[in-house]
Amino acid sequence: MTLTAGSRPVVADDRPATVVALVAHARWVPSVRREAFAAELAALEPCPGAMVVHTCHRVELYVTPSAWGDRQLPALPVGGRRLEDVDAARHLIAVACGLDSAVLGEDQVLHQLREAIAARHASVPLDPVLDRLFQAALHAGRRAHAWFGGSHRSLADLALDAMAQRVGSLEDRTILIAGVGRMGRLAALAAVRRGARPVVTNRTEDRARALAHELGGQAIPFGVDGALPPIDGAILAIGGLWPIGPTDTERLLASDALVTDLSSPPSVAADLQARLGSRFVSVDDLAGGPVSEPDDRLRRRLQTLISDTGRDYCQWLRSRDAVPAIHAMADAAEAHRRAELDWLMRRLDDLPEDDRLLIEQMSHRLVAGILHAPLAALNADASGELERAARDLFAL
Repeated sequence: MTLTAGSRPVVADDRPATVVALVAHARWVPSVRREAFAAELAALEPCPGAMVVHTCHRVELYVTPSAWGDRQLPALPVGGRRLEDVDAARHLIAVACGLDSAVLGEDQVLHQLREAIAARHASVPLDPVLDRLFQAALHAGRRAHAWFGGSHRSLADLALDAMAQRVGSLEDRTILIAGVGRMGRLAALAAVRRGARPVVTNRTEDRARALAHELGGQAIPFGVDGALPPIDGAILAIGGLWPIGPTDTERLLASDALVTDLSSPPSVAADLQARLGSRFVSVDDLAGGPVSEPDDRLRRRLQTLISDTGRDYCQWLRSRDAVPAIHAMADAAEAHRRAELDWLMRRLDDLPEDDRLLIEQMSHRLVAGILHAPLAALNADASGELERAARDLFAL
């Protein structure tokens, strides 16, 4: 397993990886291939040694090979990455901290990770190695997000930024919001903060009307041709294709509206994408855009947090691996202590009971004192070298 001790890399032994991550991100893997990969993962038989993370920008599989067994891992789509051990751990921690998203400090992915873990705990048990990794990542993510100042931005803000670049200020602009799930709601709220007028549509009309009423906007029927009013932009966050009829399609094409599709796979049909041309922006386009960087101080804090969290997790793994060696060393020492004490007591059979107790207490303290430093070192061993040395030296 490849681990780190502080900032110094430790040479790995030839044992198989403890954690493997298969990562398909929008920067390298287009939406269609990501979703095909996601469908393949969804079809896998539930296993304690596997955990899937699926967001609009990423599809990731985390596996503990020891619990996964002899089955073949799914094939990565072209452009995907395979990460092992410390690299896999650091990647997940960085994701939870908002450093692997199109928006710096985005907290949606932290929410999605938290929901995924909660759902998993309610169904199939999760291997402790993966559970500990995800809990460590969530803890680091909560700490990191407290350091980002101001209101947290989301993909919806990037979509609105793109609209503002095209039409100028969004004040009094009419923006269609299709979908009232978490991302659609964020888009509607962000549009209102910029002074825009939201037009809301959703498959469940009651939910569209409720959000429109809350924000002082307008609700229109979903998929009814001719219902689309003049708009300056559209943000789509729905599952499945957007059922826009021919009349509304022509109205949309005749306008200057920018259509941003936050769905993965895209909800805008391929032929409409082609007809919109540069006025169509996909979730992959947003992922491939420039990402703002934290200032130097925040970057150092985040790097330290990720490194420390990864180191602590790897040390936990090593201490977990070292537990059998620790128990074996303690058991061997206790057996030797008991044998020597029995030998002594047979030769001092007339020794008073109080003296016998004093000698036994002294033997306990002597063994505990001798083992204290080796056992503490094994518990803190980040490389596994001490565990192997202990097994050799003590013939464990």
